[in-house]
Amino acid sequence: MPPTTNERPAPDRKAQLAQIIRFGLVGGVNTGTFYAIYLLLHPLMPYFAAYSIAFVLAMVGSFFMNTYFTYRTRPTWKKFLLFPLTNITNYVIQSAGLYALVTWAGMNTQIAPLVAAVVAIPFTYVLSRKILIPGTGDKAAEPEQTHSASTV
Repeated sequence: MPPTTNERPAPDRKAQLAQIIRFGLVGGVNTGTFYAIYLLLHPLMPYFAAYSIAFVLAMVGSFFMNTYFTYRTRPTWKKFLLFPLTNITNYVIQSAGLYALVTWAGMNTQIAPLVAAVVAIPFTYVLSRKILIPGTGDKAAEPEQTHSASTV
């Protein structure tokens, strides 16, 4: 029976796997950038302030790396302004994890941000994909064909 107009085609698994791999590569670069900034700021201020500043700076870099490389779509002001919304969940998960690991588990404040970041990875992938490629839901990403005048 042919699919109805309401059904989406099955995701292209190969394209989706390639996208996940690119996301992982961007995540590695982004985590390294975040961690380097955090380590530079950590001696100058309380660990949580250093973490927050590093997080925001890395998020801007993440937006551009994910639009151009991971999802192969054009950055727009709308996406740029919405992208932090996807990272709010990430920030909450990482912040709660950081606090718990440092306060309750007694983990070193230089290691705890990396552990907390690993836990947040799946959430970040799903949410960033929904923002950067609107309407994809669970289908494989396709590059945008429209060219918006409002690009970053």
